[in-house]
Order: sequence, then C-alpha cells, then structure tokens
Amino acid sequence: MRSARRFDDVVIAGLAHLDAPHVVTSSFLEDQLADTFGRLRIGPGLLERLSGIRERRIWDEGTMPSEVAARAGERALADSGLCRDEIGALINTSVSRDHLEPSTASIVHGLMELPPEAVNFDVGNACLGFLDGMNLVATMIEAGQIDHGLVVAGETSRFAMEGTVARLAGEAATRRMFHEQFATLTVGSGAVAMVLSRADGPGGHRFVGGLGRASTRGNAGLCVGQGDEMRTDSKGLLEAGMELAGRVWKEAVASFDWDATGYDTYCLHQVSKVHTGAVVDQLGLDADRFPSLYPEFGNIGPAGVPTVLSKAVADGTVTDGSRVMLMGVGSGINAAAAEVRW
Repeated sequence: MRSARRFDDVVIAGLAHLDAPHVVTSSFLEDQLADTFGRLRIGPGLLERLSGIRERRIWDEGTMPSEVAARAGERALADSGLCRDEIGALINTSVSRDHLEPSTASIVHGLMELPPEAVNFDVGNACLGFLDGMNLVATMIEAGQIDHGLVVAGETSRFAMEGTVARLAGEAATRRMFHEQFATLTVGSGAVAMVLSRADGPGGHRFVGGLGRASTRGNAGLCVGQGDEMRTDSKGLLEAGMELAGRVWKEAVASFDWDATGYDTYCLHQVSKVHTGAVVDQLGLDADRFPSLYPEFGNIGPAGVPTVLSKAVADGTVTDGSRVMLMGVGSGINAAAAEVRW
C-alpha cells in the first residue's frame, strides 16, 4: 500500500489570497432569524457561542467563483515572477463552481489568458481539494510533464447562506432543521492560489509531500451540500473526523519520520472553535502554533488551508526556515497532512 507522497523536486514559487469585501456578522444573521429563535426558544448569541465565528465574508452579488480564482491566480503568478506562458497546468479545486459544465478551471484559464498547452480541469474533494490539487501538480512536475503549475480555489458562500436564512426564517423551520443546517451559517467566502514549480526554476519553498487516508464507509452522508443548502450531522462528523485525523497523523509521523511537535506553524482547515480545539487536543499539539482563521472568516472550504498559510506568510508568522504542517479533514470523510519547509 502506498504509504506517502514524497516530492524531492517541487517548491512553492508563488502564493496569494483574496479576502471577500463584505462582512456578515453572526449577530446580523441571528437578527434575520429573530422570529424563529423566539418561536423555538433559542437564546441570542448561540451562533457565535457554539462556533466561535464572529463574522464571515461574502463577495459582491453576482461574483462568480472563476472571477475571484483568476484574480488570486494573477497575484500568485506575480508573486512567483513567472510569465503566464510558463504555466503548464491549472487545477481549480473549489467546492463552488460557476456551472456544472464547462469546468470552472476552463473559465479561469481563459480569464488569465494562459497558454493553450496548459492542461486545465476541476478537482473536487470537499475541503481537501486544494491539498489534492497541490499533490497532482507536484506529481506532474516530478514526472517531467510540466515545470510549473497553478492551483486555485474561489469560494462563494452568499447563495447558500441566504438560502439557508430564508428557509430557517419560515414558519416551517424546526429545531431539527436548525441543527442540521447550522453549519451552513458558518461558511464564508475567499479565494487563494499557489504556483508550484520545479526546484531548479525560480526558487521557492520546498513542498515535501504528505499522506492522506479515507474513512468513507458509512460516513459519506454526515455532511451533504447542495448549491443553496448543506445538511450536517455535526456530532457524527466531528467524532469520525477526529478518529481519522488521529490515524492519519500517527501514520504520517511514522512514514516521514516527523518530529510531531517540531513544527513552527500548523495550517489547519478550520470549521469552528470546537473542531479546531478537538484537533489540537487529539494530536497533543501546541494551540499557539495554530493561526486562527475561523473567528473572522468562518469556514472557507478548500481555500482555508492555503489561506491560513498565505496570511501567516503575510503577517510574518511564517518566515524563511519555518517548518509548516498543512492539515485537514474533509466531508466524505478524508483526512490529510503535508509538510512545507519555508
């Protein structure tokens, strides 16, 4: 059985994120649901108290995932110093898509005016999509197929959030509906992009690789999302996710001979304070080494892990020489951990 994905010749050459411009506070959402809260005898402040999320972001109305993914891609390309004609592959990894067809990747490819030789396609794996995209590009680089590739994600939560608020504000809303759709009220919007390159190219930060595992039997229905709605068994998803995360971490530490406590920064896919705290406790790691994204941005899906990294680089938390761990659990369920040496 393949134990791990190791890359000897791959670096992160460019990285950039975009924050959506409009802030939606948890108190604002509760104001929209005041009648339902009163009828169901739900006290005020519950949303922030349970999730730890004070606010989340949304794009301008009508903004498409491809648009913000392309904007992030342009920033990452500029950060890398490469010309667009040098990009050999574009992989879009967002949960949000412009359409079922064509691929969102093809639209981003056109918006960025990438060369016709650059392959482009969508990859979906819930909140682990971006990590999978990194692995795919890195594999293509080490196989000699390309020298440089671009991974993007543009997430937009406006439609799902507004649709959920409208449903829960109706007279048919029940406590069960509220609990099932609670997670939809925690999602946010954002965009991020990363250029991965051959190590002898423009320079960068080594992508060492990592390990992923699945626990899909009986767990695929724990979180089911549509365009305007997401239903989640939060307790079941947390328990199954933590069990798998513990196994993945143990295997990864053994496979890579990692010093489990030897990392300067842990970039985690963040769902809420409960989930983040559970990961820290499960793995026995230092909470101060986990930069927080969720209080101000909510859960931004597959854009979350690379955005935590991008923000940590921007604010000086991650500097030259930092050892960084990328970690996440996604619906389905799957879990992954990967190392970057900045």
